Amino acid sequence: MGETKRRFGILTSGGDAPGMNAAIRAATMVLVAEDCEVVGVESGYQGLVEGWFRPLVPADVASIIRDGGTMLGSARSKAFMTREGRDIARRRLIEQNIEGLLVVGGNGSLTGALRLVDDAERGEFAGTVVGIPASIDNDLGLTGLSIGVDTAMNTIVDAIDKISDTAAAHDRTFIVEVMGRSCGYLAMTAAIAGAADAVLFPEADKTDDEMITSVVDAVVGARRRDRRTRRVIVIKAEGVEMTNDEIKARVDERLIAELGPGSPLIETRVTVLGHVVRGGRPSAFDRLMASRLAHVGVRALLAGESRKMIGWMLPAEIPESVGRRSSHDPYCWIVDLEAVLAETARLLEGTSPLVKWRTQVFRDIERVLAL
Repeated sequence: MGETKRRFGILTSGGDAPGMNAAIRAATMVLVAEDCEVVGVESGYQGLVEGWFRPLVPADVASIIRDGGTMLGSARSKAFMTREGRDIARRRLIEQNIEGLLVVGGNGSLTGALRLVDDAERGEFAGTVVGIPASIDNDLGLTGLSIGVDTAMNTIVDAIDKISDTAAAHDRTFIVEVMGRSCGYLAMTAAIAGAADAVLFPEADKTDDEMITSVVDAVVGARRRDRRTRRVIVIKAEGVEMTNDEIKARVDERLIAELGPGSPLIETRVTVLGHVVRGGRPSAFDRLMASRLAHVGVRALLAGESRKMIGWMLPAEIPESVGRRSSHDPYCWIVDLEAVLAETARLLEGTSPLVKWRTQVFRDIERVLAL
């Protein structure tokens, strides 16, 4: 009888991100090339609890690199949030003889991966886990970018370009809401790449009045422009607590008071891009980055590493106790998963040095945007 092959699983979870399929493809191809068997877990942690497994071979993943979403699917799992559910999930992995699991997802997904191998509850489960960051919000710690961010940014900028055309034709102000949950990264970068006049994001820690004033100032400033460039684009992160209706009403009220009721510049419109930002074919960069992250992630699993995440071009130097540069790819870092989640919490709280730097940058250029 032949020697039993090593088996590894791949799971995608949380919000889908363009490039997840590229990660699935790369991981599958590398593992098969290493004479391993690959098992895909369908519907995220819910599928892990239910036992929804499917074998993956190169023919299954050959052409998925160009597809958005995830071929394995994703779903929320209330069952996995309980100890009983996680015990079932671990038993499923043992039954499938899966020695290592590659988890592709965001904050909640990576938290779930860490819980799977929690020493306080893992029992006889001896498997390993390695995470790959995938979130269009770019709200994960210890990675410069996450899978899906580049594609989402291109989608947003394309939409802003189209909106800008009609805004310029009618001298209108458009408030464009982009995704990002509690992280304003997409709003900040879209404001620069889309040549916006103002940006509203939660990390700025501005009062509602201050945010309204920044929009009004941008519109009033447009009066000093050449007739052909009087459009105003304001990018709003979805994490800003003030509703779109309230922003529009308060901006219009202030503009009427300052410009008079007959001014042609009092034409405020709101566009919510919503989930269109998640979709579409992944950009070449997302395909490449996802493939490289997955390659390093698989190499870590093959080496028996666990409780790790593969980060892309870390934004700052880190101590050796937290992570190290991969010997397989100098752009990838193998970082401690607990440290990732701790830094992610600081990012979302606004206490991370990276968030403080981003906020200061936009304080410095706020007047530049409005010119």
